[in-house]
Amino acid sequence: MKKLHILWIFLAMTAVWAGCRKELLTEASYSDYIYASIDENGGTWTTTLINAPADIPIPAPEATGSASYQAELATLRSQTTGLTQAQKNQVAYWTNNPLLRWNEIANELAAKYNLIPPPNPDGTYTLPNPANPGAFPNFPFAHPPYTCRMLAYLSTAQFDGLITAWHYKFQYGRPAPYKTDPAITPAYKDNPLPSYPSDGAVIATVSEAILGAMFPLEKEYLAGLAADHIASLTWAGVAVASDIEAGKTIGQAIGQAALARAAGDGMSKAQTPKPVSDSIKNAAKDKYGWQWDNQESPVRPVGLTPLFGNVRTWNLPSVELTRPPVPPAPGTPEFEEAAKELKDYQKNLTEEQRKIANWWSDGLGTYTPPGHWNRFAKDVIIKYQLNPLRSARVMAYMNQAIQDAGISCWDAKYHYHYPRPIQAIPGFKTILGTPNFPAYTSGHSTFSAAAADVLSYLFPEETATFKAWAEEAAISRVYGGIHYRFDAEAGLTQGRQVAAYTLEKARQDGAD
Repeated sequence: MKKLHILWIFLAMTAVWAGCRKELLTEASYSDYIYASIDENGGTWTTTLINAPADIPIPAPEATGSASYQAELATLRSQTTGLTQAQKNQVAYWTNNPLLRWNEIANELAAKYNLIPPPNPDGTYTLPNPANPGAFPNFPFAHPPYTCRMLAYLSTAQFDGLITAWHYKFQYGRPAPYKTDPAITPAYKDNPLPSYPSDGAVIATVSEAILGAMFPLEKEYLAGLAADHIASLTWAGVAVASDIEAGKTIGQAIGQAALARAAGDGMSKAQTPKPVSDSIKNAAKDKYGWQWDNQESPVRPVGLTPLFGNVRTWNLPSVELTRPPVPPAPGTPEFEEAAKELKDYQKNLTEEQRKIANWWSDGLGTYTPPGHWNRFAKDVIIKYQLNPLRSARVMAYMNQAIQDAGISCWDAKYHYHYPRPIQAIPGFKTILGTPNFPAYTSGHSTFSAAAADVLSYLFPEETATFKAWAEEAAISRVYGGIHYRFDAEAGLTQGRQVAAYTLEKARQDGAD
């Protein structure tokens, strides 16, 4: 059986930029920086949610010598002077790559809402209701399928919005306000990007739209963040009012396109009623001779999102293309070998192995495995000082691949309905509890392999680090007793296969 290797020595020597990765933080420490490039041709890159940037028309800006623009400059001069400390703090917080802050906000919300609905006093369960999000239990339950979908829509909408902004920036070429008026001192480092439309306004507007739909109880909070972000653009001296209004127009249109796709992607049917869940279980039992059963007390009547495997993918043509082979039947020599390994870990787990299992657990109250990889991506974006557009490309392709991997994984989970170790191995116990869905394949492994392959393509210098992290994520579930080794290995293969379809798109999008 192929072994998963953990490259600890390599990680210690090479992953300098991630030296504090064992601290599960959502807010990264960074400030504004000089972009490594400005991607003048970024407006020609391929979009996903719209056909082309021209689908979202914005008016041509007034000439810099016009009376109306000069009036805007005068207003901006006054807005950049005499700032309060609170205003200065907002400028420093949002930086000149605010896409990363909105990603942090998304991860924080995922962690806040990653709370499994508890049983009612009579032992029954009530699921969150999107039609009444404030009822108990609150909507959403931001489990891994929900979170990976949320992050994919957020980052894809940000990417399309910024491609559109770049199209008009370099079509019209309006210089930044401080280039026209030396009396305006920008708060951020000088990056030679045209200011119309404001990329910051695009990001704020589209991010508020997507996250407000995904976390409806947070709409007021998100509206306040967006208002602060947009105000900071003037306090920083980087955008006049017409720059901002054009950016908001783009953000609103992209947000509508993204939410229209989301409304019809099948997610609303992913969580099934008990008769449907039972029929899926019975089909696996009839075909393979086994079934997964929930091990909680009281027993949950249905597993988590049995039909997530039917949700619309981004780049994967069909989940059947990446469905793994049939896992070994319980009682076969291959199964017994995997079971023996788990029992050996249960008796002899080292402190280091326990730390790995716990650090990668990404359970309730965390930003889930997809959020974990978003944090990695954010760190490497900062390391290589990518501009907002190229940052959005990283996040969009990675999160599209992660969601496609999750959809593929959930298809396999409920197609095979394979029992977890705690069910199939008499007397076995885990150190992490047990998830409310079947074992095969491992979600951590699938999410992580897909993310690692996309990030390795975009940051080839970091390939060995990303690959080692994916393997570490996979083996962590074996250490924790959540998965058999064949769950993890099949998941790694599945994630890599899914990522190949996203990379095929990335290679043809005009950015490289």
